[in-house]
Amino acid sequence: YVFSENTSNNDYERVMREYAEAGHDLIIGEVFGVEDAARQVAADYPETAFLMGSSFLPKDDAPNFAVFDNYIQDASYLSGIIAGAMTKSNNIGMVGGFPIPEVNRLMNAFMAGVKETAPDAKFQVAFIGSWFDPPKAKEAAFAMIDAGADVMYAERFGVSDAAKERGIFAIGNVIDTSTDYPGTILASALWHGEPMIDQAIADVKAGSFTASDYGIYAFMEYGGSSMVVDEALAGADAVAAAKAKEAEILSKSFGVEINDTEPKSTM
Repeated sequence: YVFSENTSNNDYERVMREYAEAGHDLIIGEVFGVEDAARQVAADYPETAFLMGSSFLPKDDAPNFAVFDNYIQDASYLSGIIAGAMTKSNNIGMVGGFPIPEVNRLMNAFMAGVKETAPDAKFQVAFIGSWFDPPKAKEAAFAMIDAGADVMYAERFGVSDAAKERGIFAIGNVIDTSTDYPGTILASALWHGEPMIDQAIADVKAGSFTASDYGIYAFMEYGGSSMVVDEALAGADAVAAAKAKEAEILSKSFGVEINDTEPKSTM
């Protein structure tokens, strides 16, 4: 079931109750912004397992309500390495939706990755106050490009359109949009839900599902995230640097910091 950003708490609660009443053993979704309503539904259906995207950690008093989050900071860091290797102006533009932990941690990881290959890089950072407003995101991106940005971090739709029109590179987030923007998307940090969902299903079948944090299954070591790169665009040196760091992440000799604080412009 797909909701818009204007969906009310009552609509979320209604649909969750419908699924629970239908007898589903496991209900997966996200409850950012409607936490109280979702937890009330879970409390009313203690035999149903709920796995929900949430900014809050699980609670012992809600044993059937587990959480997950977009901990794809590993892949975001690697995409930053690519961006840093490719910038010529040392000026990176970043457009996000809202400065919440789920956005902030990916932006911060990306910025840290950029510093690996472009230690003198500066960042323009803006938030558009919406999850889906491509014209507004595009306008913000144009302003950053006019101010010298030659690589754009596209946390929201619309940014890559601006990059394409101005002939500069963009970095994708969560999904791979490179086929829609050939020659524009350098790299993307991808989120793979399969490890998390597979583990939740296994736990439900085993009767061991508890109020735990399934967010760890977004880590690269579990296969929950990856970085894809257009090697023809990025070049051998950039790709080699990213792959070397990926090997360190997978071997656990290097860990990407999880930083949920709001990123700021450094221009």
